[in-house]
Amino acid sequence: MQFPDSLAHLIQFDYPLAPHLWLGIGGPARYYAEPTSRGELIDLVRWAAQQSIPVRVLGGGSNLIARESGVDGLVISMGAGPLCELSTEGSRLTAGGGAKLSHVVTHAVGAGLAGLEHLLGIPGTVGGALVSNAGAGGRDIGSVTEQIEILSRDGVVRSISGDEAQFSHRRSDLCGDVILSATFRLEKSDLESLTKRMQKLWITRNSSQLSGVSRIAMPFVDPDGATAQRLIADIGLAGTREGGASISADRPNLLVASETATSNDCLRLIERVREQVLLQTGIDLQSNLQIW
Repeated sequence: MQFPDSLAHLIQFDYPLAPHLWLGIGGPARYYAEPTSRGELIDLVRWAAQQSIPVRVLGGGSNLIARESGVDGLVISMGAGPLCELSTEGSRLTAGGGAKLSHVVTHAVGAGLAGLEHLLGIPGTVGGALVSNAGAGGRDIGSVTEQIEILSRDGVVRSISGDEAQFSHRRSDLCGDVILSATFRLEKSDLESLTKRMQKLWITRNSSQLSGVSRIAMPFVDPDGATAQRLIADIGLAGTREGGASISADRPNLLVASETATSNDCLRLIERVREQVLLQTGIDLQSNLQIW
């Protein structure tokens, strides 16, 4: 494959993805790039479209399983500083698609802006959070999203409103697009009370995390009116294992990968749990994970 001179220096071949994923497993990307500017990102996507090369966007790696056979296409990392910039103007906050959600929340609180603090503790990036309409405590990111700047897979840049994104329960119509940036409409709030609220949320969320375990992922979306954790626990699947992968005994909504786990172990376990929950409760749990 011949890359244009302006992009060739960005491309790495057979690049290992596992170190970038929370589960720590998976094969290499055939092509991998870390654009250092918005312009490079757009040029990469446009070039890939011209060459009919599939593009996948890597954010925080918290909801992703990559098969050991590898990813045939171009994987683009959104981790460079210019793709993660944050700015505020009045009660609006604009964030780059690669910005970590935790940074956005703390930036908003530091600016005395309320409306995003309920997202504290949710891993990943702004782009990933918008695609999956991440939420907690009955509120989601879509409810405060005013505008989204997207880059289509054919290289066209356009802006859409939050309404056009069609946010619903843990879903949006943004899958397939690259999120360049998003603007959130927030509310001015007293900095001290807002900071205290965030600290309380952090203490609560942190107390429920697994200690000493790093290779984890949340395999299922909580259905309306229930939680995946409760459904899995109630039918006795907490602690279930498949090869090197297991459902946490303490937090049954979490998938844990041991050092010997493979992507197939994880996928078989997820399907096994999903089938049993459907059989015994009639609820078809939807996946929270991307499978590459």
